Amino acid sequence: MNIDASLIVTIVRKGWGSSVMQASVHAGARGGTVLLGRGAGIHEREKIFGMSIEPEKEIVLTIVQKDQVETILAEIVRSAQLDKAGHGMAFVVPVTAIVGVIDSMEA
Repeated sequence: MNIDASLIVTIVRKGWGSSVMQASVHAGARGGTVLLGRGAGIHEREKIFGMSIEPEKEIVLTIVQKDQVETILAEIVRSAQLDKAGHGMAFVVPVTAIVGVIDSMEA
């Protein structure tokens, strides 16, 4: 199915994925998917007893209509405090086709 949609990818500290999900639904998204991951950036180089810690992350994938991106992204930034260093990040990717999605995504 061709659709005018975007994928919002949000990467936050473990435990914050549900806050991102709630914020995106509150702002108009129909839902999303939370995946687990591990960070490997400059902020994740902490050590305990000489062993590196790889902080766990939650990755939230949210497909939304293109005209909803700004509103939903703003609510995600606000709720997850993404404007503060070390709290995570979000980015948007254009989606050109989707299969297996509920009819509610159709415009």
